[in-house]
Amino acid sequence: MEGESPKQPLLAKIGREGMKKFLIINAGVFLLSLGVYFFKFPNNFTTGGVSGIAIILGRLIPNPAISPATMMSVINIALLVVGFIFLGRDFGFWTAYCSIMFSFETWLFEKIFPMDRPFTDQPLLELCFAIMLPAVGSALLFNSNASSGGTDIVAMILKKYASITDIGKALFVSDGLIALSACFIFGMQTGLFSLLGLFLKAFVVDSVIESINLCKFFAIVTSKPREICDYIIQDMNRSSTVIDAMGAYTHAGCKVVLIACRRGEAVRLRQRCKTIDPKCFMFITNTSEIIGKGFRTV
Repeated sequence: MEGESPKQPLLAKIGREGMKKFLIINAGVFLLSLGVYFFKFPNNFTTGGVSGIAIILGRLIPNPAISPATMMSVINIALLVVGFIFLGRDFGFWTAYCSIMFSFETWLFEKIFPMDRPFTDQPLLELCFAIMLPAVGSALLFNSNASSGGTDIVAMILKKYASITDIGKALFVSDGLIALSACFIFGMQTGLFSLLGLFLKAFVVDSVIESINLCKFFAIVTSKPREICDYIIQDMNRSSTVIDAMGAYTHAGCKVVLIACRRGEAVRLRQRCKTIDPKCFMFITNTSEIIGKGFRTV
């Protein structure tokens, strides 16, 4: 019995982390579905991907029974089958799950809230939501090591079998061609909005991911490293690195305390350092890539 007790906190932690990831991924898929169905489909914004292909095919193959949402579901399912055939176990559970949920939710929105026109007559306003919602959703998925499938599956296959290393540029070119085709199919205005949305999407996704993972890195030059480290260990439940240093002007010995922490912890640490050592010198920088215990794993 004594040997089983240490496992219980670990299992509880795995359960909490798993549930947190599950909720974040579902929130990301929901935002992605909202932006695509309510803002991209009604305005014919083709910013690439499976949704862009579905919008174009919906115009080229006019059939009231086959809506863009239905066509997107068919393409996603076909790509899922291809992914399982060519990628096997490497395909990934979360990619398959997100792709299925993305198709299901857009289909569900179509049944519950059928839309035959945009919400407003302001295409720029609609474009903002068509970019922001899917971008935030995609950022949540990417940050959880998941994706919505679609053209990402094609990228995974090309990377495995064609030895193409720069998949990002290849996908960006293909998305650009999809967005550019909107100029000829839906008119110059819609096409230009689609191209604008394609460029904005990349910046918004990167910005959201960096904002989610944003942390603070401290380099604290102080003569009282022990008191600062005691606060870091006992109150913040973190650790730090202490290195020897020397002032270039005074030649006096001092210590530099290095620590990375969350944004909320950074405010308290800054205040406490000034209380402990009013003469301490602090370098505080933003960072979104901290890999190690207490932060992210590779």
